[in-house]
Amino acid sequence: MDHLDQLEAQSIYIFREAFARLKKIALLWSLGKDSNVMIWLARKAFFGRLPFPALHVDTGKKFPEMYRFRDHYGKEWELDLRVEPCPPIDAVDPTLPPAARSAARKTEGLKMALAKFGFDGLIAGIRRDEEATRAKERVFSPRGLEGNWDVRDQPPEFWDHFNASPPQGAHLRIHPILHWTEADIWAYTKRENIPIIPLYLSQNGKRYRSLGDQDITNPVNSTASNIDEILIELEQTKVPERAGRALDHETEDAFERLRVAGYL
Repeated sequence: MDHLDQLEAQSIYIFREAFARLKKIALLWSLGKDSNVMIWLARKAFFGRLPFPALHVDTGKKFPEMYRFRDHYGKEWELDLRVEPCPPIDAVDPTLPPAARSAARKTEGLKMALAKFGFDGLIAGIRRDEEATRAKERVFSPRGLEGNWDVRDQPPEFWDHFNASPPQGAHLRIHPILHWTEADIWAYTKRENIPIIPLYLSQNGKRYRSLGDQDITNPVNSTASNIDEILIELEQTKVPERAGRALDHETEDAFERLRVAGYL
């Protein structure tokens, strides 16, 4: 069993644990490379088809390529796709800096979706190596009644023993690819021939390493036009994965404030 096989096996174990131990779960589909790998893994875990909905909390500001990808593969992968809207910017905390405030619409949209469907578990495609605040996460992470996250009050997870009992009226976030790296995602995408959004490949010397809303996401300098070149680039670059995300360049605590409030 090689490195990718081990990662895959661990993720499939987490998917099956979540499905067996929680009553009503959904997979959050952001349309990016990580959540596409996550859907691929979930289809393997359940023999070709997700036994729970895929939820896209839609800000209405994604790139056209992302919407085309969603509409096409939502049908091809036979997803029970739920697309839920986000509230206007006026409904979001006005003390947040501009890009963080725009991103926080998704947090509020997620809360609305939770209230609508009553999920007790949400599967999300975050990774520890992606961002310092996410590195503090657990695989099964409890959220408060308002969807908030208390980073100082998290259950230990020894030897893959997960606490899968959310507080009454609250929910769990499940992170099946928390142990993966950006390079793992691309190596697995290549091995499995998983479809990708073309924005990840270089055009005119730039490409997107992390995809979000159009108005708060920027491409980075890159000549990588295929996955092999992306993997070589990742071995050499000192540019952070989220360098193109505007909210990561605002106040020092902006992202942590979003996470504590329930952001993905």
